[in-house]
Amino acid sequence: MNGLRAVVREVWGLFVDDGLFALSIVIWLAVGWILPRVDLPPVVACVLFAVGLAVLLIVSAVRRAGEREAGG
Repeated sequence: MNGLRAVVREVWGLFVDDGLFALSIVIWLAVGWILPRVDLPPVVACVLFAVGLAVLLIVSAVRRAGEREAGG
């Protein structure tokens, strides 16, 4: 069972480097699906969606840089 768990962890690591970042993107995609349905103008919904993804990327990069700086 430990061998199977190790294989699954390795395959997961091939596609997902940062699990929190991946989960954040999935949640933001759900929010992006909801945005046009709350009576926002389409342009505003698109801008909010794009800005949200950019913020997620920046936060992830800053967090990752802090980890590397602290690690060595």
